[in-house]
Amino acid sequence: MSLMWQPALCQTEDTSAVLGLPGDNLDLYAVLDLFQKSKTIEAFEQSLNDEKTKINNLDLDLDKKVDFIKVVTKKKDESYSFILQVDVSKKETQDVAIILLDKGKEGKISLQIVGDEELYGKDYVIEPKGNSSVTANPAYTGDNPVTVNVPASTTTVQVVQSAPIVQYVYSPAYVPYVPPYYYGFYPPWFGFATVMAVGIYRSNNYYHHHGYHGGHYGGGNTVVINNRNNYNNYNSNRNRSTTVSNNMAKGNYGNRTSNRAGNGASASTRPASGASNRPSGGGPSAATRPSTGGPSASTRQSGGASASPRPSTSNYSSPSGGSGRTRSSGGGGGGGMRGGGGGGRRR
Repeated sequence: MSLMWQPALCQTEDTSAVLGLPGDNLDLYAVLDLFQKSKTIEAFEQSLNDEKTKINNLDLDLDKKVDFIKVVTKKKDESYSFILQVDVSKKETQDVAIILLDKGKEGKISLQIVGDEELYGKDYVIEPKGNSSVTANPAYTGDNPVTVNVPASTTTVQVVQSAPIVQYVYSPAYVPYVPPYYYGFYPPWFGFATVMAVGIYRSNNYYHHHGYHGGHYGGGNTVVINNRNNYNNYNSNRNRSTTVSNNMAKGNYGNRTSNRAGNGASASTRPASGASNRPSGGGPSAATRPSTGGPSASTRQSGGASASPRPSTSNYSSPSGGSGRTRSSGGGGGGGMRGGGGGGRRR
């Protein structure tokens, strides 16, 4: 009986549990796994937003299209912070999560990702399993990061396994990456995929959970933030979006049993100030949509003359009684704007 009971005691966390929060659409286990496998920060940002990886399913502005997540780098001493951010509007940015990469004594490196409190709840921390340490390769100068596994003594904190991106960041060749993207201006390869249902999304990404553990501190989970000082400094200045806070208060991000219940609220939260247009994928037409704040409709300016509203085919349920909106689907090729057409900035 004691042998049969032991596995149950070891199961202290449910990595498949739905939070009932916006963070359900960005699996931090998958994000951290992708980070370790990436060769550069630029490559990580691109893979994170690539529709083919199916890791990013986040929709904070509730336009039924996946948001672009940019990666902002900050450095203090031998510690790096990689902040995942979404520009919800021209004036609002919401931090999503922060990756903490710390180099301690004797070159030991620890790696964790902490979800933003509003999107994941308090102290939601994921880290690699195991205590084997890795020492960064100081001799690396090439274009392609290499992995060097150096045995090290056991440490009391969880440390990262050998990873190309860690070797790259702590090499002389590393130059901190500054993302050139902002609201309305995105890379031409970003296609704004339609958001999928939470259940399907989490099922697609569950295989990333192997080799990692964590969750909310307490309730059986004992993972704590290693570099609390750096995290506290970041946390006191983190970016918060009023739009996201309002959506949270209204329950617009759904609950534990539905992807986006809506609760009678409008599916659109983008503020409409004056007239603007949004281009459709691959052509000059623009998509129009009504504002959620009043009777006036907002349009996003495109480079062409004609307007062609087109309904989205999202898996998100449309709220009853609320005002809807249409949005062009992401076409192939070209631009750095929503819809995948044309390139350049969205106004």
